[in-house]
Amino acid sequence: MESVPPKCLGKREARKQDRRAAILAIAKRHFMEQGYAAVSMSAIASELGGSKGTLWSYFASKEELFDACVDEATRDYREQVLKLLIPSDNLHATLCAFIRSLLRKVTSKEAIQLHRVIHAEVERSPEMGQIFFRRGPQRTREMLAAYLQDAMHKGQLRSSDPLRAAFALTSLCMGAQQRAMLGHLFSEAEIEEDTDYIVDLFLRAFAPEPVPA
Repeated sequence: MESVPPKCLGKREARKQDRRAAILAIAKRHFMEQGYAAVSMSAIASELGGSKGTLWSYFASKEELFDACVDEATRDYREQVLKLLIPSDNLHATLCAFIRSLLRKVTSKEAIQLHRVIHAEVERSPEMGQIFFRRGPQRTREMLAAYLQDAMHKGQLRSSDPLRAAFALTSLCMGAQQRAMLGHLFSEAEIEEDTDYIVDLFLRAFAPEPVPA
């Protein structure tokens, strides 16, 4: 059997990646404009061009397609979080950098738009909420939990369930997101003020246990 030259494989793979990117771009717009329940694979395939089978060869279901859209939308932020949560001796500075980035993320126009779509659709399509939580908030909390666990081992924080501690810390940012959902536009000064308050509150709550005299 004749082998396919590596150069041809490279071009073929590039075409596949371009096709996949085109599908995701169309699908993301449909999901954002229409909501999860109203979107059909047929409509996406029609706009993409070609047969419906082409779309199904990339994504086996609408749920899988939505999962891929959310994964792509959150990938850059996950990479940013990994760069921020590098274990160091300056716990306060690292947590401030993380919370600052999280506040900017959850109050951004794109995040607010996505949350509005999910909140409007989740009762009819609970799988939409489950996919978003698994790809977004849960992954962020898991990465934060790994960092907090290291800080606990070093004695920088009192021993606790790191995932619950991560939940407590990220939950302190949800008040800002609620205000943004209701139309408030946050200034950088407000982001900085909220960051200082949230980190101070968390560090007080999880301060290391005092050493017995």
